[in-house]
Amino acid sequence: QAQLVESGGGLVQPGGSLRLSCAASRFTFSRSAMRWYRQPPGFERELVAVITSSGISTYYADSVKGRFTISRDNAKNTVYLQMSSLKPEDTAVYYCNAPKADSAGVYGGDYWGQGTQVTVSS
Repeated sequence: QAQLVESGGGLVQPGGSLRLSCAASRFTFSRSAMRWYRQPPGFERELVAVITSSGISTYYADSVKGRFTISRDNAKNTVYLQMSSLKPEDTAVYYCNAPKADSAGVYGGDYWGQGTQVTVSS
């Protein structure tokens, strides 16, 4: 089974920056789009950013656009989320996500990492 392991979370003051990493293994990372989700305490999980397999195209939620940057290094099987100008409302558990496909390439659910906590507070 595929494995996704997030790291880089922690406590940061408002206006600060943080970079999250997601190390992927046991699947064809270079052919997979990758996503970051987050789940604030007491709220639904929400999509934050998406990057295509090539890294050419990206998507961002309006709430983070202009502040967050998703990127990937296919040689290292790693996707990143660079977070800047952090706000208290960015506080959440951040999850790495990848679509799962069967042997025929048909979508069959998602892989999820364990999550990493980001806390923005003064």
